[in-house]
Amino acid sequence: MEVNRPDRAERRRIGKSDPIDAYAAARAALSGRASSAPKDDTVTGIRALHNAARSAVKARTAALNQIGHILISAPEAIRAKYGPLKGTARTDALARLRPSGDPVHTAVLTALKSLARRVKDLTAEHTALTKALDTDVTAHNPGLRAAYGVGPDTAAQLLITAGGNPERMRTGASFAALCGVAPVPASSGRTNRHRLSRGGDRAANAALYRITLVRMSSDPRTRDYVTRQTATGRTKKEIIRLLKRAIAREMFRCLTTTVAVPGVADLRPLRQSKNITLTAVADHFGVWPAVISTLERGIRRDDVLTNAYRDWLQTA
Repeated sequence: MEVNRPDRAERRRIGKSDPIDAYAAARAALSGRASSAPKDDTVTGIRALHNAARSAVKARTAALNQIGHILISAPEAIRAKYGPLKGTARTDALARLRPSGDPVHTAVLTALKSLARRVKDLTAEHTALTKALDTDVTAHNPGLRAAYGVGPDTAAQLLITAGGNPERMRTGASFAALCGVAPVPASSGRTNRHRLSRGGDRAANAALYRITLVRMSSDPRTRDYVTRQTATGRTKKEIIRLLKRAIAREMFRCLTTTVAVPGVADLRPLRQSKNITLTAVADHFGVWPAVISTLERGIRRDDVLTNAYRDWLQTA
């Protein structure tokens, strides 16, 4: 049976990260030979919030870049006053402007004020969208959201990639291939090695990469693993490949099974009932007070620290 080649929009919808695989998937779907179940629409709301939040970030970045470009060519007085400022300090100062002076100065200051206010509005919009996204993601899959290093954005992206019915992927290897973290043989001669995959969903691959970086910087188990692998002679790129594959296996388990999330609602009342400050707890465990605060509010997940903290409070 002759199958027509799908148009550009259809190929983009199926998978723009790998045109060859997308074309093959389209041929299989049109010919009736596709055997896997399609994604359902239970994550449509999460996808909408995620896209809106990402577009807010892009628009905010564009506005910030425009501010920088205007300041480069602005009159000397404006450039000397606002050029040295950075980040939020510059945005706040520009948003409070009262344009005055000659026509050139007035026009430049008016443009800077408009862009600064746009940045502030987009920042507030992104914060609100991220909060709503976090609520939906946590309600949809609390185990995934509670995993170490998984924030609202990365959890939403993994849910979007897997779809609302991730059971259609039969094994963790299929999910790893979908995310582009399945090891690809790259041996040559006597060298036996693997490389990173360049296929799959690149947005999901980027989400796993961000989780990997967070764990490499702050997760004790991951840091110990990196130290052991470095001692064996592996490069940082090889270690990241191994970690991304291991994290993909963990994320697949969170997506396909119900993962119990330890409760933390009792920690803060127990601490307050004994008149113990956050600073005292942080000094005892050798961490920042913010770590204990986020742990009590359920923002950060660290099962080892949570259990140790609870035992210490009960005996204090």
